[in-house]
Amino acid sequence: MILEIRFSNFFSIKDEVILDLRAGNSKSQHMKELESNVFAYKDEKILKAVAIYGANASGKSNIIKAIRFCCSMILQSHLNNENVVFLFTPFKFEGYSEKPSTFSIRFVINGIEYEYSYSLTRKMIKTESLFYYPNDRRAKVFTRDERIEGEKKDKYSFGSGIKRPMDVAENTSDKTLFISRASQMDRELGKEIFRFFNEQLLLGYTGFNAPNIESLIADNKQSLIAALQIADSDIVDIKTRKRTVPFKSVDIRLPASTATVNDIQQEMIQVITNHKASPGIAFDLASEESAGTKNLFMIILSLFDIVKNNKILLIDEIELSLHSRIVEFIIKLFYISHSAQLIFTTHNTKLLDLEKIRKDQIYFVNKKPDASTDLYSLFDYKDFRDTMDVEKAYLQGRFDAIPFVDDSIANLKSLIHG
Repeated sequence: MILEIRFSNFFSIKDEVILDLRAGNSKSQHMKELESNVFAYKDEKILKAVAIYGANASGKSNIIKAIRFCCSMILQSHLNNENVVFLFTPFKFEGYSEKPSTFSIRFVINGIEYEYSYSLTRKMIKTESLFYYPNDRRAKVFTRDERIEGEKKDKYSFGSGIKRPMDVAENTSDKTLFISRASQMDRELGKEIFRFFNEQLLLGYTGFNAPNIESLIADNKQSLIAALQIADSDIVDIKTRKRTVPFKSVDIRLPASTATVNDIQQEMIQVITNHKASPGIAFDLASEESAGTKNLFMIILSLFDIVKNNKILLIDEIELSLHSRIVEFIIKLFYISHSAQLIFTTHNTKLLDLEKIRKDQIYFVNKKPDASTDLYSLFDYKDFRDTMDVEKAYLQGRFDAIPFVDDSIANLKSLIHG
């Protein structure tokens, strides 16, 4: 599970923003009635879903993009060579392009809380640290500061948790995160943290290590068919079969400038669907079903794995190509889970219903006068009561985070006619 994410100086985000998935401290009856929206962790309540609202170009997608980049660094930075430039853009104004960007995440693995952070420029890692709470008391695993001149032993400080940590440090360049290298070098804690980001935190509907489609369908066939029918599909049966598909592989050799074409056979999984109108007629999912059906099929299939195994899903514009009722269906799947979590951006104001969502689950993104992105929660508005209409207040601009569009007839005519 994730407890909190903090980051600064990524894309349109200048100052540190905080996405807190720990439930707000409230004794209101309304919040108590939405107990399925949270789960218990020790003496805290943790949110199962967080919705992020904001105008176009306010920075909503940059929130998701920054989290995805920072998590991908943990998974991939051990592959970096010395000529690598990190693929993100710091805030471009006020000299921030020369300042480090920062990322911090608090998460839980097997009941133990971890606090991991790092800072970097586009060319190098600056600082990195990992603390954990093995007995509910904060303990250091390591700290790293590349700004210190000298040898590795001057830049690193170690506590407990990783065997022979200096061996890892000696093999960690300023383009690589120590925790990423520790996983590659078979250190158990490093591998455990890598597995969390690789398998538990999905940066889209499928992760780097998502189960293959054949096993997912086999494990969830009847539930998948039932879910598709709930979502108004007429599919009544699903089968898979393996097919061998021929294709040509081109091997290019430089600097000799020669190319060899090879005929290769590749095994693929074909998904076959049958429909209510004519159950005896088979359809190939990839080539004969509509784009909407294929999209819905893959989303629901992925969600079964995520929800059943209490994973975390990060989605930008959850309503993209989906009907609003399907979006509600997806969110409800998380609410019936034990501890799965969903972080998503949306423009769907129908979800702003305090009969269905808690105030601490609603975040707003707004562009400040200096063009930077601000992130804040409805829970921060202490004068906004549970009985008020959030959707109406949001569309009226009560929380900012909406576009202010001057679409008067005179203005529109001036656009067309000059």
